[in-house]
Amino acid sequence: MFSWALVFLIFALVAGVLGFTGLAGTASSIAWILFVVGLIVSLIFLVAGRRPTV
Repeated sequence: MFSWALVFLIFALVAGVLGFTGLAGTASSIAWILFVVGLIVSLIFLVAGRRPTV
């Protein structure tokens, strides 16, 4: 997830520099969503992995 977020962030930066502001905005939104989803999934796995097995 984080690697895809980084790819979309770099894509957004390049598109913004080249003047494609609409495309840059969309790519940065996708990057933000992927980052948040990856963070939530990581936290869920962190909490679920620390539970003692019965």
